Amino acid sequence: MSTEVPPTNLDIIEVTDGKLLNDFIRAPYSIFKDDPAYIAPLEMERKDILSRDKNPYFEHAEACYWIARRNGETVGRISAQMDQLVQKYHGEKTGHFGFFDCIEDQGVADALLNTAESWLRDKGAEKVIGPFSLSINEETGMLVNGFDTPPSLMMGHSRPYYENLVRNHGFEKVKDVWAYWLDISQEILPPAVDKLVKRTFNNDKITIRPIDMKNYDRDLAAILDIFNDAWSDNWGFIPFTENELKQAAKDMKQIIRPDFTYIAEMDGEPQAMMVTLPNLNEIIRDLDGKLLPFGFIKLLWRLKIHPNYKTVRVPLMGVRKKHQNGMLGGAMAFSLIETCRIHAAAAGCTHAELGWVLEENTRLQKMLETIGCAHYKTYRLFVREL
Repeated sequence: MSTEVPPTNLDIIEVTDGKLLNDFIRAPYSIFKDDPAYIAPLEMERKDILSRDKNPYFEHAEACYWIARRNGETVGRISAQMDQLVQKYHGEKTGHFGFFDCIEDQGVADALLNTAESWLRDKGAEKVIGPFSLSINEETGMLVNGFDTPPSLMMGHSRPYYENLVRNHGFEKVKDVWAYWLDISQEILPPAVDKLVKRTFNNDKITIRPIDMKNYDRDLAAILDIFNDAWSDNWGFIPFTENELKQAAKDMKQIIRPDFTYIAEMDGEPQAMMVTLPNLNEIIRDLDGKLLPFGFIKLLWRLKIHPNYKTVRVPLMGVRKKHQNGMLGGAMAFSLIETCRIHAAAAGCTHAELGWVLEENTRLQKMLETIGCAHYKTYRLFVREL
């Protein structure tokens, strides 16, 4: 563990008002200023996530945010979170840290991490895991491999030295999650899988249908219900609450496309789903996080009026647990992938990111690798006893 003493001209400032929150959101800009892969998230979206009034995460969790300043210059930031659902579902007094960005200075990193840990101890935490920004259902993990390519929608980005900063502070790896990259401009199914998919399409009991925008709330509820069931045995899983489901439905409605999002039904009951979203990061890359004065017009034009994005991301995919170990579950999953691929390619898209996937989920990894997916990014989670 690092014993370096923080410099005396370093201030760790708790975010207590709107101006400091803006500084917190913009803290990474100078840290990534020379990184061509970095894409600034939309500041308005970041404010909504961090807002205790707007994000239903705060109905079961609390958080605190800090920025580090040295000689008046922002040199880092961090958050600390305590989520009641972690103890409810995992029986652990575990706190989380997130939104970790820092210059390459161990003293600054130690001061930020010590501050977050002290707050978590006061809340009763016995260990800390992170980064989560804010939860496992939002941005998860610290990028440790794949720095040369930009992050996709709802995925984070890091500097290569971040891992050393947290390890030198005493953190150890607890889990890796992977992101996959797929060329969707060409056929991807091996002959045996293609035959399986064709049988699925010809099965009268199984229907692969697009999300119905006229019944959007109903279908999104079904999609997220499948997610909660399909992922419930995964490491660290926390289900979406009812209000989080509503908020997710509201947020995704702005960018979801019915020709990219599909539900597999058996005898009329939803059993599997796949949500493919336009990679918003590709569209907002030159906006520097700002929608005003003209960013909103550019975003609307690129997303709705004259779509010109080439990449998509699959943030949600799942098959109900009762089908996961059988041929039927695999058939529905491959059929959803192929259906989404065909329509995204027809819309002019060439590549997709799928993930994240837990490092021990060999069944899903094998499925993705069978169709040509390449593991191209690794996000790491770290733990430390308090």
